[in-house]
Amino acid sequence: MRLLLIRHGQTPANVAGALDTAIPGLGLTGLGRAQAAAVPDALADERLDSVHATRLVRTQLTAGPLAAARGLPVEVAPGLEEVSAGSLEMRSDPDAVAGYVECLAAWMAGDLDRAMPGGPDGHAFWSRYDGAITAIADRHQPDQTAAVFSHGAAIRVFTTIATRMPLERAHELGIANTGMAALEGDPGSGWRLQRWYGDPLGGTALLDTAAADVTGDSADDAGDQAGSASA
Repeated sequence: MRLLLIRHGQTPANVAGALDTAIPGLGLTGLGRAQAAAVPDALADERLDSVHATRLVRTQLTAGPLAAARGLPVEVAPGLEEVSAGSLEMRSDPDAVAGYVECLAAWMAGDLDRAMPGGPDGHAFWSRYDGAITAIADRHQPDQTAAVFSHGAAIRVFTTIATRMPLERAHELGIANTGMAALEGDPGSGWRLQRWYGDPLGGTALLDTAAADVTGDSADDAGDQAGSASA
């Protein structure tokens, strides 16, 4: 099957660089709403059989325009939520950013024993996220496509592990608000990354280059940001 992992639209926390990962989370900014509104046209040529979102408000708001355009419900799937920031929740200081990014990088490198400060380890993240993706895949035929609105760090970590991506490339992957990872395959035979859309699906005019976007920045860029802020 085809799996479209789409990041939510911009939130105030994305602008401020705050680690907003708890449920229900913040809503969308004006730009975030514009990004969401652009998704249906950007995916006009894609066959879609279902639309899914997480329990966080921002993914449901982003999924709404696409679901409405296709006459499909937004199905909320527990387990697809962002990588929990644990005790770093809603912090934006360099130490918090570094702690979050270093944990993501460790998981991408295969160290799932590493735990987020005050939060879950990589095994717990993988179990709940992969479990949610498997449940969605089990409901679809091989020729069908599911659009899954999720979160920047979660999409990057899942895609890296699920496709066995070389670590050098994984660390370079950034995903702006409404960017997308297009995967093909299934849980049994494995997933293949067909294409990575780092910019918003609606185009670079919807990209906020001034935002301190911790969960969407590549591991390399986020690490550089944390280092320069503490210098």
